[in-house]
Amino acid sequence: MRIPELAPLRNDDLAAALSAAIDNKTKPLGSLGRLEALARQIGLIQGTVTPSIDSPSILVFAGDHGVVAEGVSAYPQEVTWQMVENFLAGGAAINVFARQNGCAIGVVDAGVNHHFGERAGLVNRKVGPGTRNFAHEAAMTPGECALALEHGMDLARSLPGNVVGFGEMGIGNTTAAAALMHKLAGIPVADCVGAGTGLTPEGVSHKQAVIEAAVAKHAGVDEPLAVLATFGGFEIAMMAGAMLQAGALRKVLLIDGFIVTSALLVAARLQPAILDYCVFAHCSNEQGHRQMLACLEAQPLLQLDLRLGEGTGSALALPLLHAAVNFLAEMATFSSAQVSTRSD
Repeated sequence: MRIPELAPLRNDDLAAALSAAIDNKTKPLGSLGRLEALARQIGLIQGTVTPSIDSPSILVFAGDHGVVAEGVSAYPQEVTWQMVENFLAGGAAINVFARQNGCAIGVVDAGVNHHFGERAGLVNRKVGPGTRNFAHEAAMTPGECALALEHGMDLARSLPGNVVGFGEMGIGNTTAAAALMHKLAGIPVADCVGAGTGLTPEGVSHKQAVIEAAVAKHAGVDEPLAVLATFGGFEIAMMAGAMLQAGALRKVLLIDGFIVTSALLVAARLQPAILDYCVFAHCSNEQGHRQMLACLEAQPLLQLDLRLGEGTGSALALPLLHAAVNFLAEMATFSSAQVSTRSD
């Protein structure tokens, strides 16, 4: 398996041209705030002073986790496949938000413990019927992890458009994400673990204990791909692969919440330059996401106290990407509008 290579976005001439174009719009300097930085970033990713948002899509990756056997979730494992059915029926929050923003959705079975058969709208990339219980053994074999990464890369190559949002569904995946965060960011487990689907304080404490015991059991695992295979999920590995390939294709990566960001954390340990291609949709209300974002030096666009997953934050942030490229393309300049510039 070959990990795609990504170069940092370093183009001083283009950055200067984008800044000049932004500053020449009919507004005080810097008055569009984060939208100006966003327009500049999208322009650098696309290599143009006239960036655009074309055929955006969100991939929702679903997978089950063996660690749910340890009682780390408020919901039973079958909710994973039931929510996939909800996605396919168009009834989930991500369907609503994607529809209102004209965004296509791809639902990917990365490793759900259920047989769906051939279904319209479902992309079958099942590596297995859920991972193993990492409280006792590695969640994936190295081969399974590599296959999940490769499936993600293949999916990214097949997508139209220049913006890819990421979402997920998988009962138990906040436990996997917290373990990945601890191992890859060096943050104490207690600061990584949150309520997930709605655990009580006692449930959160139990989840923390499960992760701490598993980390001690797999103490010698440190290399990023080995950490991913040991503690991750098929959907997390597949997202990491899709992110790496989409970045190599110079697409804008729209990053959702806690679990999606854990996949990015893996990708960033493999190719640090991927962060230049990422737009962070929001800061989740899940415990640990704020620290994970800080570790990545990321500035999220929104703060809505979301903790649903599914890519909902990605869909809600999409209008801001449209706004960033549209003001750059359509807003008058001082000269075209015959508006006086600053006197100094």
